Amino acid sequence: MTPRSQRPNNPPRDVHDPDGVRLQKVLAGAGLGSRRACEDIITAGRVTVDGVQVRELGVRVDPTTAVIHVDGDRVQLDDSVVTIALNKPFGVYSSMRDEQGRPDLAQFVADRTERMFHVGRLDAETEGLILLTNDGELAHRLTHPSYEVAKTYLAEVDGRVARGLGRQLMEGVELEDGPVKVDSFKVLETTPGASIVEVVLHEGRNHIVRRMFEEVGHPVVKLSRTQIGPIRLGHLKVGRTRVIEGRELGSLMSAVGM
Repeated sequence: MTPRSQRPNNPPRDVHDPDGVRLQKVLAGAGLGSRRACEDIITAGRVTVDGVQVRELGVRVDPTTAVIHVDGDRVQLDDSVVTIALNKPFGVYSSMRDEQGRPDLAQFVADRTERMFHVGRLDAETEGLILLTNDGELAHRLTHPSYEVAKTYLAEVDGRVARGLGRQLMEGVELEDGPVKVDSFKVLETTPGASIVEVVLHEGRNHIVRRMFEEVGHPVVKLSRTQIGPIRLGHLKVGRTRVIEGRELGSLMSAVGM
């Protein structure tokens, strides 16, 4: 029997496809930078194709089948798949076609040819970040509890919050449909009559943030979602959209194991 130290290492699997497209061109087309910048990314060992690290610039891949990661983040190669961030205005319902004729999300992507659907929901009275996509697998994972995608909210609540409220929320608050706890809590501003706080939680139950603050005696006056996983609302104006692509999209996909 050959000693373990003398056994030959298995050579890495060959991911080169002679009929494919040069890897740096594929990366550049996916928004990772110029072709020269993508060459530097490859030679630095930051790219894997189908789980195999690639450092050579001559490697060609099939963009329709290759699974490519850069710095551990998935690269979306399918141009027909699109994901959009929307800063949802107050009074708009989280539906692509509201049966009662109320303002819905369809108006913000009316110029797109793809059949979009929303990822999760925001109350009509809640503003902020909501994602629209035609990627069914991504949408499923983002809303599935097992992936525990964190969501950040900025809330104006009634009254001056007590010093121990953060600890109480992180330990858990009992609601009629079960307990809820936040991952983090931060007081940003406070006056005798109101407070502005930031909370991060994984929960996706209906009206969960409003019900939680109602339970602890601080009803929500105004609520906005500012982040979903790695995707931030940033300076996106109310009622405006932007396409999520490149490394930002890759980080979102990686957050749910894609």
